[in-house]
Amino acid sequence: MADSTPPTHSSAHPPPDRPVYVIGGGPGGLSAAYALRARGIRAVVLEKSDHVGSSWRGHYDRLHLHTTRRLSSLPGLPMPRRFGRWVSRDDVVRYLEKYAEHHRLEIVTGVEVSRVEHAPDGTGWLLHATGGRELTGAAVVVATGYNHTPRVPDWPGRDTYTGEFLHACAYRNAEPFAGREVLVVGAGNTGAEIAVDLADGGARVRLSIRTVPHIVRRSTAGWAAQYSGVMARHLPVGLVDRMARQMGRLSVPDLSAHGLPRPGTGLYTRVTEGAVPVQDVGLIDAVRKGRVEVVAAVEGFEDGKAVLADGTRLSPDAVVAATGYTRALEGLVGHLDVLDARGRPVVQGPRSPRTAPGLYFTGFTNPISGMLREMAIDAVRIAKAIARDGSGRVSRLPG
Repeated sequence: MADSTPPTHSSAHPPPDRPVYVIGGGPGGLSAAYALRARGIRAVVLEKSDHVGSSWRGHYDRLHLHTTRRLSSLPGLPMPRRFGRWVSRDDVVRYLEKYAEHHRLEIVTGVEVSRVEHAPDGTGWLLHATGGRELTGAAVVVATGYNHTPRVPDWPGRDTYTGEFLHACAYRNAEPFAGREVLVVGAGNTGAEIAVDLADGGARVRLSIRTVPHIVRRSTAGWAAQYSGVMARHLPVGLVDRMARQMGRLSVPDLSAHGLPRPGTGLYTRVTEGAVPVQDVGLIDAVRKGRVEVVAAVEGFEDGKAVLADGTRLSPDAVVAATGYTRALEGLVGHLDVLDARGRPVVQGPRSPRTAPGLYFTGFTNPISGMLREMAIDAVRIAKAIARDGSGRVSRLPG
């Protein structure tokens, strides 16, 4: 492993003023840039695509936020009321574009950062980017996203499957699958919603589940599940598990006969392990009515068929792998000893890793209280931390 000890600056001359570089032009990066600008600190957002909010542009058509509009706004600009309570994908994109314009953020598109290193002069950071660019910043905020690189399990025999195979990131709508048999693999929020979308669009749908998820109503009598999530962050895990169990029995029918028994592990215990509950946007009804059939986990493929954990063999026309993403931070910062065994930052928000003062991370958890809400809070805290003790000499905006 390369030496990850931050060098010390020994020159008698102070380093030149440097901007804070924010890597990623999604909601986490944009909100951090605004919070820094609000403190008079120059922040430059580096976005690898041609637009802000690129990952949101690629999501499936029917996607709406599972968090409320009011608790999903970023600092300094509320989402418009006309977006409704559950904001659509396209409106999220419009909001991010407006956010960047409204706050006059400094954004450079078409620039991908491949590696972040300690600056040779001992203060700040050196960023290696496309086109041979070498950029020196006083501090760096990494906001490349929780859903960065699609993950597909290394299923044995997958190359023998002759039907259509795609990761959920490539799914847009049900139109190409009408009248076809589709196996959706993975019962997180994405897999559950895609299964419902396919069923609504006329496909014959099976949903393959390895670990039975907790299912919660997105809203009960006007009370959004997110509100409970915000409250839960301040309560003991065991207490939340017991409360969620009681609420689940009252609000969600027993689907055991349909292959969806109630999980044995508590809801908040699962959250601490990295698995948020599935918010119901039609799955319960689709399963009860047989429009989505729940089947066992996929173990592999053989002779063009999907082999399930219970020995069943299926021959779907298409497989949609809703199997998640990786953060893909190893090449960018892995050499700095700032990632844990699962490739996640060892600290996030306003704290810098011990080995990398001045390096910050935002948006690498999937909190029960809402990712956009937590990124908005992190942005303000990160800006405060950089203003207080950012490594190097931070460039200040004029005026």
